[in-house]
Amino acid sequence: MNYQETIQYLYNSTPVFEHVGASAYKEGLDNSLALDKHLAMPHRQFKTIHVAGTNGKGSTAHTLAAILQACGYRVGLYTSPHLIDFRERIRVNGEPLSEAYVVNFVAKHRDFFEPLHPSFFELTTAMAFSYFAESSVDVAVIEVGLGGRLDCTNIISPVLSVITNISLDHTGFLGNTLAQIASEKAGIIKKETPVVVGETTAETRPVFANKAKEMHAPMVWAEENPEVLQWQHRNEGGISLQTRSFGNVVFELGGNYQHHNANTILTATLQLQTLALP
Repeated sequence: MNYQETIQYLYNSTPVFEHVGASAYKEGLDNSLALDKHLAMPHRQFKTIHVAGTNGKGSTAHTLAAILQACGYRVGLYTSPHLIDFRERIRVNGEPLSEAYVVNFVAKHRDFFEPLHPSFFELTTAMAFSYFAESSVDVAVIEVGLGGRLDCTNIISPVLSVITNISLDHTGFLGNTLAQIASEKAGIIKKETPVVVGETTAETRPVFANKAKEMHAPMVWAEENPEVLQWQHRNEGGISLQTRSFGNVVFELGGNYQHHNANTILTATLQLQTLALP
């Protein structure tokens, strides 16, 4: 199969959430763990940062990856969905993986994964981890697909977890209250691993606090000691930020909500400065 035939094969043989909705969602990590074992556990060959939340997780993941790359790291980035080409989901230093890699990965491993009947996202996640390992990345920023606790990305052991915010989303899977949804997203909080939470409400804050206490995970509330002190839109696009620790910063994303995301990102960046990255 060529690249286009391979992509059509993936769409036609694995359920895709964006296309068919609930029937594509597979709860649990069994398939992800089986794929990971088959591929020799590639996610253990590089550091990871895990990003969850209702809104802003995509821009947070992209920006953290850009910051790390600017600091000289070789950085993997896994996000979803894509806009034009499947390969947008899996990048190293901003460059999508090659068409040849997609074709070869499917051809090499389809005899193993076809009997598993994985979802599109499960298989794509396995491909991403394999590609990052083979590309010798130093660190990969991994965006959660849906929820957190049972999301197939949640087999990783990150050096930092980031949860942007919580609002009502995917209630059929994650729960009908903010507290229930927060509990699912708090599933990415790992033992003794620092976690940054961007924004909370009266319902969600105790959920995160209790999970962090259970996991002995250092908790940082980005809203308590905000990095963004002032902000304004720029005529050229984006926003100008006056920050506590980084001076004056230009943030290229210009939406009215982006200063909240920027505060979370800069708080996470401060945490990364204290961690032992390669």
